Amino acid sequence: MAEPYVRKLSTILLDAVTDKDPLVQEQVCGALCALGDAQPAEALRACEEYLWQHEKLAHPYRTMILRAMETVVSGHISELDKDVARAVIFLASSEMTRAKELVCDWQQAASNVLVAVGKRFIGKVMEEVLSKFQPGALPHYYVVQTLANLAASNVFGMVPFLTSILSTMLPMLGMAKHDTMRVAFCCALQRFSESTLEYLANLDQAPDPTVRKDTFASDIFSAYDVLFNHWMQSREAKLRLAVVEALGPMSHLLPSEKLEEQLPKLLPGVVALYRKHAEAFHVSKSLGQILEAAVGVGSRTLEAQLDLLLAALHAQICVPVESSSPLVVSNQKEVLRCFTVLACCAPDRLLAFLLPKLDASNERTRVGTLQVLRHVINSAAPQMEVKKPFILSSMRLPLLDTNTKVKRAVVQVISAMAHHGYLEQPGGEAMVEYIVQQCALPPESEPRKLAPDSEDLPEDGVRAISISTLYLVSTTVDRMSDVLWPYLLEFLTPTRFTGALTPLCRSLVHLAQKKQEVGADAFLIQYDGNVSLPSPYAITTRLLTVSSHPYLGDGRGAASLRLLNVLHRNIHPLLGQRWATTIPLLLEHLDEHTEETLSQKEWEEKLLAFLRDTLTVVSDNTWTCQLSLEMSKQLPCYNGIAQEKNFLYKCIGTTLGAASSKEVVRKQLQELLETARHQEEAEREGLACCFGICAISHLDDVLAQLEDFMRSDVFRKSTGIFNIFKDRNENEVEKLKGTLILCYGHVAARAPRELVLAKVESDILRNIFQYFSTKDPALKLCLVQSVCMASQAICSSAQANSFHFSRKAELVAQMMEFIKAEPPDSLRTPIRKKAMLACTYMASLEPALEEHVQADLIHSCLHSVLPVLPEPEGEDDHQESLYLDTMRALEGLLTGLLRRNMTPQGLQIMVEHLSPWIKSPRGHERVRALSLSACLLRYFLEHLHVSALVPFHNLGLLIGLFSPRCADLWPATRQEAVSCVYALLYLQLGYEGFSRDYRDDVAERLLTLKEGLVHPDSAILFHTCNSIAQIIAKRLPPEQLISLLLTMFEGLGDPDRNCSRAATVMVNCLLKERGNMLQEKVPEIVSVLRSKLQETREEYILQAAQHSVHLLASQHCAAVVTSLLGSPLPFDSHTCTLWRALAVEPSLTTQVLGLLLEKLSKDVPFKETRAFLLSSSPGRVATLLPLAATCALCEVMSAPASGPAVLELYPQLFAALLLRISCTVGVALPRNLQAKERKGVGSAVAPRSLEPCSSAADALQAMLLRGGNEDVVQRMELEGGWQLLRTSAGHEEGVTRLASAMAKFAGPRLPLVMKALVCTQSSVYEIQRVTSTSFLAELLNSNVVNDLMLLESLLDNLAARQKDTCASVRRLVLRGLANVASGSPDKVRAHGPQLLTAVIGGLDDRDDPHSLVALEAMVGLARLLDLVEPQDLHPVLLHVAIRIRPFFDSEKMELRSASIHLFGHLNKACQGRCEDVFLEQVVGGLVPLLLHLRDPQGPVTSACRFALRMCGPNLQCDELAAALQKHLQEGRGLHFGEFLNTTCKLLMHHFPELLGRLVSTGLFYFKSSWEDIRAAAPMLTGFLVLHVEPELRPQVDLEQLTAALQLLLKDPAPLVRMKAAETLGRLVKFA
Repeated sequence: MAEPYVRKLSTILLDAVTDKDPLVQEQVCGALCALGDAQPAEALRACEEYLWQHEKLAHPYRTMILRAMETVVSGHISELDKDVARAVIFLASSEMTRAKELVCDWQQAASNVLVAVGKRFIGKVMEEVLSKFQPGALPHYYVVQTLANLAASNVFGMVPFLTSILSTMLPMLGMAKHDTMRVAFCCALQRFSESTLEYLANLDQAPDPTVRKDTFASDIFSAYDVLFNHWMQSREAKLRLAVVEALGPMSHLLPSEKLEEQLPKLLPGVVALYRKHAEAFHVSKSLGQILEAAVGVGSRTLEAQLDLLLAALHAQICVPVESSSPLVVSNQKEVLRCFTVLACCAPDRLLAFLLPKLDASNERTRVGTLQVLRHVINSAAPQMEVKKPFILSSMRLPLLDTNTKVKRAVVQVISAMAHHGYLEQPGGEAMVEYIVQQCALPPESEPRKLAPDSEDLPEDGVRAISISTLYLVSTTVDRMSDVLWPYLLEFLTPTRFTGALTPLCRSLVHLAQKKQEVGADAFLIQYDGNVSLPSPYAITTRLLTVSSHPYLGDGRGAASLRLLNVLHRNIHPLLGQRWATTIPLLLEHLDEHTEETLSQKEWEEKLLAFLRDTLTVVSDNTWTCQLSLEMSKQLPCYNGIAQEKNFLYKCIGTTLGAASSKEVVRKQLQELLETARHQEEAEREGLACCFGICAISHLDDVLAQLEDFMRSDVFRKSTGIFNIFKDRNENEVEKLKGTLILCYGHVAARAPRELVLAKVESDILRNIFQYFSTKDPALKLCLVQSVCMASQAICSSAQANSFHFSRKAELVAQMMEFIKAEPPDSLRTPIRKKAMLACTYMASLEPALEEHVQADLIHSCLHSVLPVLPEPEGEDDHQESLYLDTMRALEGLLTGLLRRNMTPQGLQIMVEHLSPWIKSPRGHERVRALSLSACLLRYFLEHLHVSALVPFHNLGLLIGLFSPRCADLWPATRQEAVSCVYALLYLQLGYEGFSRDYRDDVAERLLTLKEGLVHPDSAILFHTCNSIAQIIAKRLPPEQLISLLLTMFEGLGDPDRNCSRAATVMVNCLLKERGNMLQEKVPEIVSVLRSKLQETREEYILQAAQHSVHLLASQHCAAVVTSLLGSPLPFDSHTCTLWRALAVEPSLTTQVLGLLLEKLSKDVPFKETRAFLLSSSPGRVATLLPLAATCALCEVMSAPASGPAVLELYPQLFAALLLRISCTVGVALPRNLQAKERKGVGSAVAPRSLEPCSSAADALQAMLLRGGNEDVVQRMELEGGWQLLRTSAGHEEGVTRLASAMAKFAGPRLPLVMKALVCTQSSVYEIQRVTSTSFLAELLNSNVVNDLMLLESLLDNLAARQKDTCASVRRLVLRGLANVASGSPDKVRAHGPQLLTAVIGGLDDRDDPHSLVALEAMVGLARLLDLVEPQDLHPVLLHVAIRIRPFFDSEKMELRSASIHLFGHLNKACQGRCEDVFLEQVVGGLVPLLLHLRDPQGPVTSACRFALRMCGPNLQCDELAAALQKHLQEGRGLHFGEFLNTTCKLLMHHFPELLGRLVSTGLFYFKSSWEDIRAAAPMLTGFLVLHVEPELRPQVDLEQLTAALQLLLKDPAPLVRMKAAETLGRLVKFA
């Protein structure tokens, strides 16, 4: 039967080849291949017969079948017998030649079959093919193509046939008139030639070793004659390319004399093709083969063709290479290969041709020439050896080329030269210098990288490739060491090579280390013979200076320091040991930082310390002086590089400081003053630093030199004819003065303190004073800066306290003049900052400033700094930084002045100066004034010393000034105001006698309130102000209360409305907290606020009115409630405020809440509209009285004080509001209120929602909050419960979440709440019964009902509702009973029979058309099964399994998921005790469970995973159970095919008898409505068949199965058709 069945399967699959989906077609072909793998001969015969029988089958489908046949043949060629091979050969030959016209895919597929068979049956294939390759008749195109491919695939088999093939083919060449046919012949000749050459190259393995090249020479030449002399002239480009591709390998087979004879025509003919073809790769490849053949035979005629060849090849190499075009890149490689051939046979002619082209005007010509030159240097090194000088001299012009691409090519040529010894020749140094020059190119001038296919730029920049080349040459080419060392040192000091310093240093370090390994003598630099080398002093200066900015130039700091370390012996013999310790520490510091994190000041200090240490180690005055001279000499090199020049000045100062020769020091200082570029600010600063550092060791000499310079001719004005340069000279003199003044300042700042005091007035300030009359801003800045440094130096001296500064007042006045002269609204220079710093330092010195001078100083500084307009955010960081520094200077000045009068009066004076600014209408002035105030108060507090307990008499005034600012419009002002109040409270505690480190809990709360002041919400802001007032009230002395209140009342008129309102909030708080002291004032205050209520809506007026309402309601509660309920809905803000006022006193609140509950139940919650009565859609409108009562309840309970009353009425309020929510879901407002509600929603400040259900939900939230159940509210908010409660679809879930939250956070409240809800069992409103049942059912989900002993009563109550007419109630009853499993699992066994009976009864609920009750029953039963007694469970297992089985394939996802999940729990419940009758249910469920793993719904697949894991142990097969556990773990990805394969394998291994049952069950799912399951069903069948033994075939109805699969091949889903085809391929096992 095997053969007919394989034929049948093959026929079914072959019929499916015509499927429209490409993937299905591919799978069908795969199935055919699978049949072929099992029964190759039968499958091939079936395909053969099918193609013969279906002559009209379209060629695309014939092509697919032929490709499948090729696959089978290729994989099983050794298994085929001759008969099958003959049949296949005949079919393929017929298919290939059936159509005379070309149908490429089809005929190519047939040809490929012949080629595949020909790998073994070459004789039979050749017999068939040659039968269609007869002399005198032009063969089919693919006959020739097949011969060509056979030659390539079976060289040893084909070459013996070539003689006869060629003899038959040669006459055909003349018959071929169509270019397509000619191309085929060319391709065949190319392959024949290549095969012959391969055969001849491997004669030792060939079947006939006697074959010689001469055998084919004559035929090949004849073919050559046709191809070259006739076909190559064709206009068809494709043919010309085919000809030239063939000529390359054919040239190696031509007779030597014929080749020599043809070369004069052949080479020009091939070269001419370059002009005709854009894609030149094939031409170049063929040309290379021809040239190799010509050189191989020692051609003498080649030389005559050299000019032509070189010109053509050079033109090709100059074509721009595009990396996106592989053929162009390959062409360049082939052209270079040609050049290599020519370089080996004619090097002189090649160089004579190439080198003049280095001067060509065309960029591509120059680049191409250099590319060829590099290639021949590398590939023809022996031939180029004697040409080195000639090549080097020819490179002079390219070195001058400025073109980027040429530069890159030159660098590459130099790299090649370095590897082959060129740079050791004379002229090699110029090449090295060129590389260094390119390394020094600035990175910013590097061209940006463009797209890969761009021809404008090279892939790598010139600089990048030069750096790489220099390093590689230095480190990998040993012969270059003597060339580069010490020559590269010459490039360290010239500034034009600065950009190359990093790669230079790295290369030099490597070279130096190599020299050290050779020996010390080789390493030491011989300066006598290398006059151009930089001296040790020049190297040290250069490397140290560039290290000051270590991350520039790719990290030149670290590279320079490493080189310095390596060169230590050449710098000075004594430095090795010390530098071995200090330089690694510097490098480590650089490694720990980045350019962003490195402190420039700290790094420079480390370098200067390194320099000082070096000078100390050397301790040679001559060496030190020489170093300082070199440093001075290099100064002009850094013109325009201010930072590095500045650092070099510091190095000079440090070096001069270490010199012992005073004459040298004086002379060099004089030269520095004379040669400095005084017009540049940075240079003036650098020179001043130099003098300051030098003064540390040579103070007298430095001062004397400065004095001499002041008296020199430089400062004398020009006279006479030179007055024409007067303006210029005066400007230069001003700059010189600035330099001099700065020098004095730095000398004062850096010189030893004990020496400065004696000279500061006599020598330093005396010379500075004579320049104060200037109006030059730059000179002013120098003066202020120097005075500041001098003052600071005096203050930091140990003798500062005893120093009498005689010219202090004069200097302070001068500083004030400078401050006043600055523009008040802008800040552009640091003059103000420096002047205030100077005044700060001078303020602490004796004698003290007079009071009016001090007041004038404070006034001037405040008016100069506070009004400055702030810069727009993000516009100028420098300006922002300057302003912050100036503010810090002002703080320091005010603090210093306060320090001299540390009394309340002194503090009051300072605050009085700031008071106008604190109340300024401009926000930036207020925030600055408050910031200064806070700073002063903190300082006063930190330095407070109370010798006796005295009152802080102005506390009330100060707090009254600052506290309203806690609500300023500017957040920063608010923060500073709190800081001021905080400091004042602690000052009061200090005056009361508390220690400075005492921390008061009340005052500390102010710090926590700062966060509330940042928030823009006014409610939060003023609540925080109220808290601040409470803190003030608790700590304010009684005698200060009146002054504070009076000050606060003045604040009510503050132009800043926020501050005015804050004053009101604080006044009210103070009245509340301390009102017992002002009883006679309270009625008057309340009266005023009530009158304001009618005129304004200001919040503080409304708050005051609450007092009156409270008094009124205390006497007439019912009337007030009735009156307020009569207010129009929605309540306006006044009404809401008044409702909240009723919550002040608990007893009153309880009375109000009781009355509102009565109103809530007095009327029906809604009325049916007329539209509702006439239609089936709901139309309910809320009644007004319950709606108003609900809103009122919400307002009252929103007041925090209503808490006790809410607790007293908790169960009544909870039940009433929950049921109010339930019966208002979907209820609309009356029409007259709907417009008001829309208007309220659109208003700027929206009131509470008037929508009936939302208002009830808001009231319930307020009630829970007041009842202490914030956690319940928060949990509901997080879970979206409140939103669910308001919607019809989510109401039930919202109630469930509310009950869960109540059980978790409000357990003690539940008994009374439950009692209130149980009463609703008989409610006429169905929705109220659903709500109460849902709530009670969820309570059983928590153990709290067990703890509160509510379980029994709850179960009884729910059981009583089982017969409710509402299906939702019955469903919720089942949910509640099942909840016992999670809420009180230990009680399940006690109530097991009752629970099981009730839940299983739900499976048979007849009045539930949508099976929702049954769904709840299944979910609940799954939860209970693990907890009930086994004896209670076993009698019902089978009934439940049978009852839920139909739900496995339900259209509803929930029913499928729940039933399968329950099935898993049934299996889990009887593990190890599975009876045969239940085992039948398990086996019957396997197929549905396996297939539903491909269910489109995630919950169903998850349930299947669980159920299958639970079924495993009951199948009594450990291996299968383990596999199910491994693959189906939750959270693990499932590869369904792999899993199904494994499972089927184990099932068939352990339970082969189930094959028929599993297959027949799977057949049911062939018609599933879900595509993925329809696809999985044949997969299951296929895997079962794959792993079953063939002898079990009788279990399967193959006819039925095959028919079903055949039907699936017509399924609309491609995936299903694919799987059906795959399974059909596997059925071959039963053949």
